[in-house]
Amino acid sequence: MITLSLLFIGDIVGKPGIEFLQTWLPSLLQKYKPDVIIANAENAADGKGITKKEADLLFNLGIHVLTGGNHTWDKHGVQDFMKVEKRVLRPLNYPKGTHGDGMYIHESPKGKVAVLNLQGRSFMAAIDCPFRGAEWALARLNKETNIIFVDFHAEATAEKIAMGYWLDGKVSAVLGTHTHIQTSDERILPNGTAYLTDVGMTGPYDSIIGMKKTPAINRFVYQTPQKYEVANDDVHFSGVLMQIDMATGKAIEIERIFFPEFSKKVEPDATA
Repeated sequence: MITLSLLFIGDIVGKPGIEFLQTWLPSLLQKYKPDVIIANAENAADGKGITKKEADLLFNLGIHVLTGGNHTWDKHGVQDFMKVEKRVLRPLNYPKGTHGDGMYIHESPKGKVAVLNLQGRSFMAAIDCPFRGAEWALARLNKETNIIFVDFHAEATAEKIAMGYWLDGKVSAVLGTHTHIQTSDERILPNGTAYLTDVGMTGPYDSIIGMKKTPAINRFVYQTPQKYEVANDDVHFSGVLMQIDMATGKAIEIERIFFPEFSKKVEPDATA
């Protein structure tokens, strides 16, 4: 059996997330030896959006394709950038005419790997249907390859699980992004699709999903707008490594990665 190893990196948040990858990704690649590397980078520029600067930094680290979400367009100039940089995706199911592409085929040394980016609608913008959008995309991607990876950028757990079962056996993997908290339900669904509800965040965890805590708390307490800023401390890597059968396109292994692990206990004070 010839297998393809695919590493997906969860939502990269701001400068702390990028700098962490610059320091640690070479070691992680040496350890896991993936054939293809994909990352969600919709928050790479100051916590919201992406520009050419961040994309170039991430491509230079060896990442092959960058997926997006509802914050993809938050930085000025990104629409012109996405017209020419096909490796930076936005969710496919935004209305017709939205700049950017929702899918991309990467030519790996082992063969073609399709990347499909979709966005949910529960508690999010009322855009086109991601389920019907997936059907439309698969009718085209299946002509090119049977290795198809899906980043489903969605808020609701139920919608993500529904997408997993909707596409089970039709794609190699459905991994959720957007909520920035890694779930522990990684599995291979009955018909061979690797699934995880949310991959989590590559960024600062002394924060509220990547942002400084006080403004985020004040937004809930006072119900007024607050100026969000990216936090800086306690940075971690969230990702998923999958092994996919090249002949069938089905996943045969999925491993959730979180590095470094959270501390589970407080060490006693030696001076006490």
